[in-house]
Amino acid sequence: MISLTAAEINAWVVAFFFPLARVLAVLVSAPPFSNPALPVRVRLILGLAITLAISPILPAMPAIDPASAAGLLLLAQQLTIGFAMGFAVRLVFSAVDLAGTMIGLQMGLGFATSYDPQSAGQTPVISEFVGLVALLAFMAINGHLMLIATLTHSFTALPVGGTQLASGSWWNLSSAAAIIFSSGLLLALPILVALLVTNLALAILSRAAPQLNLIVIGFPLTITLGFVALMVALPYLSVPLQQLFEYGLESMLGNFSPAPP
Repeated sequence: MISLTAAEINAWVVAFFFPLARVLAVLVSAPPFSNPALPVRVRLILGLAITLAISPILPAMPAIDPASAAGLLLLAQQLTIGFAMGFAVRLVFSAVDLAGTMIGLQMGLGFATSYDPQSAGQTPVISEFVGLVALLAFMAINGHLMLIATLTHSFTALPVGGTQLASGSWWNLSSAAAIIFSSGLLLALPILVALLVTNLALAILSRAAPQLNLIVIGFPLTITLGFVALMVALPYLSVPLQQLFEYGLESMLGNFSPAPP
């Protein structure tokens, strides 16, 4: 009869339980796995499969009772690290959403909203379109696989219970949120400039010919030129989007640093 000690059972539980917490936290917070349209059961099965696949190559886990106070604290740390890693990737897609929102507002389509499966809410149609294009581009370059590979590497760079994070790590993560505004503006800037020139031309036209009804002329003209500018700009978005995705994947680990001894 095979007998197992409590220490052996705890070692098996720790070897699987703590990595699973970090993996599930990333799948809940990082696109494309965080999409509300993806059932929770699918994400749970995917997290279990990833953890089973990578557990044999992970560094040694700390000898700790998972039900103790230290074990629960370590579990909270792994969840926090996983959510932070997923949040770093989410910032990139938030920048794309901001770019689409600014384009839609400048075109005059800020009022046109539809259901967005990524955020489970109503978003401007232009923002939803640009976000779906970015998501498809991310999947096309196997970004979801690179995300899982970075997650696997995180257990070597940030081993479970092996190191404490410096307080500056969280400041780095919060500072990285500036990419939402800077990159979002840069993505939308060509189209915003084209629409700004259009509005200036309409303003000059209204002064030259006051009898023209700008509400009748300007609104469809702005929408049409906005769609034309968006169509022309889409092929050139691949390079900045790829740079954004690379930044997001690097930020999953780049924002964290071990605490000094």
